[in-house]
Amino acid sequence: MATRRTGGTAAGRTARQAAAGALPGAGLLGLALFSMGRPHPWQALGGGLVVACAATLVGGALGFLFGVPRVRAGAAGAEPHGSYMPNTNLEQVSDWLTKVLLGVGLTQLGSIGERLDQLGSTLAPVLGGGADASPFAAALVLYFVLLGFLAGWLLTRLTLPRVLSDADRALDLFLAGQDRDRKGDRVGADDLRMRAMQHLGLVGTSTGKPDDLPGSMLPTDPAGGPEGLMAEVRSTARRSALTAAQVRDLFADGSEGRRVQALALMQGDPALGDLPSVLEAIEHPRSGFEQYHALLAARGLLSRLPAEETQRLREAVASRLMAPDGIPYGSDRSWLAEKILSRLEPVVFLPQQQGGPTAGPGTPAPPGVATGTGAGTDAPGPGAG
Repeated sequence: MATRRTGGTAAGRTARQAAAGALPGAGLLGLALFSMGRPHPWQALGGGLVVACAATLVGGALGFLFGVPRVRAGAAGAEPHGSYMPNTNLEQVSDWLTKVLLGVGLTQLGSIGERLDQLGSTLAPVLGGGADASPFAAALVLYFVLLGFLAGWLLTRLTLPRVLSDADRALDLFLAGQDRDRKGDRVGADDLRMRAMQHLGLVGTSTGKPDDLPGSMLPTDPAGGPEGLMAEVRSTARRSALTAAQVRDLFADGSEGRRVQALALMQGDPALGDLPSVLEAIEHPRSGFEQYHALLAARGLLSRLPAEETQRLREAVASRLMAPDGIPYGSDRSWLAEKILSRLEPVVFLPQQQGGPTAGPGTPAPPGVATGTGAGTDAPGPGAG
């Protein structure tokens, strides 16, 4: 069944592509055949291609104007996105120009044949001149104007609403992230920013979301899906009566839904955090979804970790970034991992020289570095030479 559906989808896509190519192909074939009968075929073909391209651009611009989507009546009066309101100037201009063009076209409908004859006579020399060049030029312009209009309308109608909706959604998420950041919820702010960048296509998404997530965490599934569930659990972490040990046991339960639930609780309340559990989910994740939320939990623990645990976290994150089968480059996990590493200062342990002076209070001098006094320096003593 799946194979048949896949084959049908591929066949339908091939048929649509063939139909889309046949329309301009027929016009170009007619132009090529017409040019072969002219005294200067290459000149006629070149001029005809320029006329066809210009007519397609004019038709495409008209199709764009007619295809610009409008804001829904309910959304037009909605609350602004923070300090921003959606700009509908393009919609208004499209509406005005559409009405003007329709009005002018209807008033000149009776003389459309005369106008086409004048246009054909004007463009006839471009196609080599002659009595048959004038009607062919008019037909060529009409054909490619209609073709460009259809292509422009379809492209605008199918792509522009999705692009505008994604941009509005991304703006909502960015502003919500700023609000979370002002309230001190750095983890939630990073999650919202990441989702905004995913809407804009700037980063890839984590794959492998656990199938048992909804049933193992909450009785209802919010409209946001798994991400909505994680956000809801994260928001209840500080009000929860669970202890850090209980959250650790929840992660150790073994099921993927329980593991990501524990990670969401650690994100919401860093006091419930358990670094070994977070490292386990980073280094040996059950899915990309789990690893993403483990990195979010690690992001919230940064200010609470001592130096040794900070070094362990740095090594774990760096190893997964460099591993061939680790965190994919350009994904949401890659962005989070690099942000975590940028917040972690490298911890350098320098061996102390035995019998030698230190470079400063409480700081051992590395071997071979001169301190300026005492034995073992590189400076020659008095009388050396």
